[in-house]
Amino acid sequence: MYEGVVQDLIDELGRLPGVGPKGAQRIAFHILASDAVDVHRLAAVLDEVKAKVRFCTICGNVTEDELCKVCRDPRRDLTVVCVVEEPKDVVAVERTREFRGRYHVLGGAISPIEGIGPEQLRIRELMVRLADGTIAEVILATDPNLEGEATATYLTRLLRPMGLRVTRLASGLPVGGDLEYADEVTLGRAFEGRRSVDE
Repeated sequence: MYEGVVQDLIDELGRLPGVGPKGAQRIAFHILASDAVDVHRLAAVLDEVKAKVRFCTICGNVTEDELCKVCRDPRRDLTVVCVVEEPKDVVAVERTREFRGRYHVLGGAISPIEGIGPEQLRIRELMVRLADGTIAEVILATDPNLEGEATATYLTRLLRPMGLRVTRLASGLPVGGDLEYADEVTLGRAFEGRRSVDE
């Protein structure tokens, strides 16, 4: 539609997750209208991120060092590991301030449609971590969607024979939600995970 580098910019922005053609066009024209200093700062940050950021050698979280801040923290409980799909999930769990163990980032979820099997995930690295016997509980905190459920089921079958306590995050109705808008799976999970009002 546009010519030259403007269309190239729109095309590249459109490859980003969650950015459709219209969004890519809006971002491109925002960049074109921005001061050159702002654009250079953005480009410099992108270059710096690619040059400095890597994955933690223990858990797979993003870090600028060999180990992420969670794995470096001596106060964390070494006997519990929370398995998540992506580094952004670590941030989500940390925001709750409820979990004091360590993490294992898989780098995605099993998705046959996208050609992602267990071999493409950091499952082998998880098994190596579990081999020394330090970890007593594995919390499966994969997304409550088809891919996340498939991944949790696969991991459960793999981990149960090891004698570990394998748990799954509860799922159900969101606070402030209405029953009439809940889908059957979510409502069913809410019934499965119900607890006594005395707790």
